[in-house]
Amino acid sequence: MKKEYLLLDRVHGSLVELSGLHHVSYGEIVSLTNRNTKEVLTGRVIGIDGDKATVQVFGESLGISPTNMKVVFEGKPFTIPLSKDILGRTFNGIGQPTDKGGKIYADEFYNVNGRPMNPVARLYPRNFVETGISSIDALMTLIRGQKLPIFSGSGLPHNELAAQIVKQARIRGDEGEFSVVFCGMGLKREVASYFKDSFMESGVMDKVVMYLNYADDPIMERIIAPKCALTAAEYLAFEEHRHVLVIMTDMTSYGESLREVSSQRGEVPSRKGYPGYLYSDLAAIYERAGMIDGVEGSVTLIPILTMPSDDITHPIPDLTGYITEGQVVLSRDLNQQGIYPPVDILPSLSRLMKDGIGEEYTRDDHPDVSAQLFASYSRVIEVRALAQIIGQEELSEEDQLLLQFGKRMEEEFIGQGFHTNRSIEETLDLGWELLRILPEDMLTRITPEMKEKYL
Repeated sequence: MKKEYLLLDRVHGSLVELSGLHHVSYGEIVSLTNRNTKEVLTGRVIGIDGDKATVQVFGESLGISPTNMKVVFEGKPFTIPLSKDILGRTFNGIGQPTDKGGKIYADEFYNVNGRPMNPVARLYPRNFVETGISSIDALMTLIRGQKLPIFSGSGLPHNELAAQIVKQARIRGDEGEFSVVFCGMGLKREVASYFKDSFMESGVMDKVVMYLNYADDPIMERIIAPKCALTAAEYLAFEEHRHVLVIMTDMTSYGESLREVSSQRGEVPSRKGYPGYLYSDLAAIYERAGMIDGVEGSVTLIPILTMPSDDITHPIPDLTGYITEGQVVLSRDLNQQGIYPPVDILPSLSRLMKDGIGEEYTRDDHPDVSAQLFASYSRVIEVRALAQIIGQEELSEEDQLLLQFGKRMEEEFIGQGFHTNRSIEETLDLGWELLRILPEDMLTRITPEMKEKYL
């Protein structure tokens, strides 16, 4: 039931406060109409104290005063219309079309807060998602239904990597329809244009849905944008039975928006000024990825985080690491050497990888090759540190071979260029080629059977 009020108590930035309210619910949607200009804004109840409520306004709050607004509580949560027509379309942070395709007409509106997924009904992620990028496919394999973030830094090519994954990703052994939901939060306009152009050039735009919040858009839209995007992903996955890959950039901008709103509300800050509920808020977003037993379709999530000062202990990447199932870390050193994608494989991992590789999913030698490449490359880092102390010419013959292996691995295996799309078979064959540089007795992670078959 709708309830109408004509007086505000206080306007503070994009937050407005009212009192004397009756039966208002947390998360309820609010319409605010300027009685002078007739402009209509949308808001959401984010705080209730007795008969008082705090409303978060989506959009520009300039011109709002306590006496010129008519406020209507709609008695329902924030919803967006969804149908198959959203494919190929572009929306703003609150789900309104920003292209020239007109409104979305749908039989049903969907709550952006999502429907809780019964833990018992969750399927364990198994199927391998082939990205065509050797370092990811071989060493930190992406599994359908997984949450695998990319930890990056300012100036590193995380946008290029995300665009390449969208262009190349496919699910091995499953010919179901594949779609992409892209969510940009606080994006520069040239970055948003880069993604649009990349999707169009690679011919995938007709299977992509974009939710874009620009850097000069209201921060309140930035907070709701990932929820709109994930609601669309859930609709495509669990009602249209598609396999959906969700790319979200940049989660750091999202966290900064939460911190700003928390500060406006006068909440007690936690670590580095972020609100104490940052963990649960991030979890509410990340945990919407997955698969449901008995339902065709899946939601696989790749959030991108730019770490301030490349600090992996910063609250947002730190908490993200607790919630998600691994991470892909980009290296500034490799990037400065001109290696793309500059994936730093030692701090990167995929916790679900072991259950989605091997004979049934990729190839029987995948677990052994992956373990040996990790082990040998970690030795390379140790030898390089030793060479800085005693000089490279003083190293043993075995250590010299390790340096040769490390150089070729970075240039030929990790580095592959933006337009190179390798199958998992090509990636594993290349791994064997690199391992042949080393003496057989150094390949301690590979079983005799695999050595005989492939080496």
